[in-house]
Amino acid sequence: MKKVIISDATLRDGSHAISHQLTKAQITKYAQAADKAGLPIVEVGHGNGLGASSLQVGLSLLDDREMLETARASLTRSKLGIHIIPGFATINNDLKFAFDYGVDVVRVASHCTEADITERHISYTREQGREAYGVLMMSHMASREVLLDEGLKMQSYGAEALIIMDSAGAYLPTDVQDRISHLVANLNIPVGFHAHNNLGMGIANSITAVEAGAQIIDGASRGFGAGAGNAQLEVLVAVFEKLGFSTGIDLYKMLDAADIVEKEIMQSTPCVTSVSLVSGLSGVFSGFAKHVSLAAKEYGVDPRDIFFELGRRKVVGGQEDKIVEVALELREKTEARTK
Repeated sequence: MKKVIISDATLRDGSHAISHQLTKAQITKYAQAADKAGLPIVEVGHGNGLGASSLQVGLSLLDDREMLETARASLTRSKLGIHIIPGFATINNDLKFAFDYGVDVVRVASHCTEADITERHISYTREQGREAYGVLMMSHMASREVLLDEGLKMQSYGAEALIIMDSAGAYLPTDVQDRISHLVANLNIPVGFHAHNNLGMGIANSITAVEAGAQIIDGASRGFGAGAGNAQLEVLVAVFEKLGFSTGIDLYKMLDAADIVEKEIMQSTPCVTSVSLVSGLSGVFSGFAKHVSLAAKEYGVDPRDIFFELGRRKVVGGQEDKIVEVALELREKTEARTK
């Protein structure tokens, strides 16, 4: 059977869905369950990664050290992974202590056209003897040729895999096939895919990615993640096994872990809402959903209009300040029309 490596983003991407308020007890209980199920990699941290806790993108209940220490104590089989974006995370202030806390896998991420900023973080990770993956976020905003150019840069920096993220949940299966197959054919490192479900395509896109040659797939238990959520992890495990791909994960124990998320962590079950659907259609970062909803309510405008305007401006993660700016402009236009 062909093998697929599943990377569990529940305790990282899921943080977006609860405004980064994961508790020690929640991290401990889920990490223990994921470890028993045999998840290869369990990602932990603020939704935007190490060092990202801030007023701009959201303050974590726990600091990075507490989260990593708590997770590390609960993982004996699974590797401990982190997501970092250079700028939020620095080598001296963040990455060095992460290694002290036992991080095994570092996923160094940039916007899909800005791989240059990842060189130092990837190189340093490799120098420390840890696994380094390159991650291209908002990958729908670039052609397959551009993604390959950026992926080749990450490969040259020492990345041991390249993950492309459908951060806005904007892909259809044909988009995934086009990009993944091109990357697989032209890179010398494994290729992976991270889905969001804003258009209801999370599982279908993940299957397409594997059939196109991807070896690493991200998911989250019960789909717990930003926007309409990630590809539902326990469904991925079941479907891949049915298709003849081996994940090495115990399905029953994976289902037990997913039950913990539903009953004890998530505040509501991820689904395709009107707002998340528009987020996907407009190609806007899934993690903006709560920020957009709050701004729409405060300024009395339609959140769907905010999303489409953000999409027109090609706003990306880290530009949360633009949400309020757009909401204010929309309100001013509405008021001008009614005078």
